[in-house]
Amino acid sequence: MQYSFRLAELLGHVPDPRKRPGTIKAIVDYTGLDRHQVAALLKNEVKYIPLKALSRLCDFLIEHGHATPDQLPGALFAVEPENFWELMARRKRLEMCVGVRKDDSTDGEVSFVAASDSVLLGELLNGVTTLGGTAMLRKPPENGMPSLSSDELPQPEHLKQTLVWSPGQAAEPEVRRRAKSVHDRFSDSKGDKALVGIGSTKSNPVVEIILSKSFNCNAFESQDSVESPAERSLPFFLRYRDNDPHPPSCMAGLSLSKNDKQTKEGLYYEDANGNWIRCGSGKSREEVAFVFYLHRESQGRLEMCMGGFSGKATRLLARAMATRAEDFWPPVYASQGMQIGAFIVEFTMPAGKKETDILRTDLVASVEVTRIPEEAIVRRLEKR
Repeated sequence: MQYSFRLAELLGHVPDPRKRPGTIKAIVDYTGLDRHQVAALLKNEVKYIPLKALSRLCDFLIEHGHATPDQLPGALFAVEPENFWELMARRKRLEMCVGVRKDDSTDGEVSFVAASDSVLLGELLNGVTTLGGTAMLRKPPENGMPSLSSDELPQPEHLKQTLVWSPGQAAEPEVRRRAKSVHDRFSDSKGDKALVGIGSTKSNPVVEIILSKSFNCNAFESQDSVESPAERSLPFFLRYRDNDPHPPSCMAGLSLSKNDKQTKEGLYYEDANGNWIRCGSGKSREEVAFVFYLHRESQGRLEMCMGGFSGKATRLLARAMATRAEDFWPPVYASQGMQIGAFIVEFTMPAGKKETDILRTDLVASVEVTRIPEEAIVRRLEKR
């Protein structure tokens, strides 16, 4: 079992310099600690901390109203997750966001969530609350007292569902305003938290905001006109179908760059050598999806998004989350106080009769999970 240092979470400290005026200086002046040590503590990057320094930090937190004496020093420490489901389950507040479509024939009185998104949402909730079906295997307390080898089952204390308009289902300013308000409210909330955007940028604008914030680029702005694919802000790319809605996106578009006009529909990612790889062949038996998360343990903050290129791909992803969650752990990148997971998931349906039942949630397919290389992540973080 490993522990993380949650000073940043208690202080509400975020990486954006505009939102943390004088935080490090105030701690340095009060505690006498070195500025670089304080910065490392805020990023959860120190291997040990002297008791005297810990005592001074506790005094600082109490005097400035960030914690009470009975909460310290325990509130400064938290158990780090050891698998994908624990990554989500150890958050105190878990918010799941889905895109909503409306039936224009009813004058806007009826709205609905895509069936595939609902299936994925349900599988995520099942995985979080049962730790992917492993909760029953945990050693129970002995004689009513927890044993040293047992661990209290981690579960969110508060579950929240949020709805946003899918692109094209309301005026574009309203689609963006609603998505921004959801993300802003999440960012401004206190305590250990997670936000999960379900679907791609085609169906959920919060996914667009999560990805743009993660890679420090502008949301709802196309990058199709960059000089070369290497200049794209994200290491993966969704090429719309020609008959898809084409909302401007940092993640998606119609070409990898202004010189790559013949890009075929599908999901692409950048490999370790800077080459862009298209996943799947586009055949009817093949589907593709993505999973991305950014975890800042020191802040107790997790942002995640996942979805398929099609509704069938999203249903297949739901089944993969139920049976293959170990493939999404450990993260691809871990440094600078961050853990980043980025994965492409390819599915191949069995040969033979074409599956046409859109109500099936137990689709069978072979699954291949590709970890987007750390090198592709690092190249973009260095540009931030």
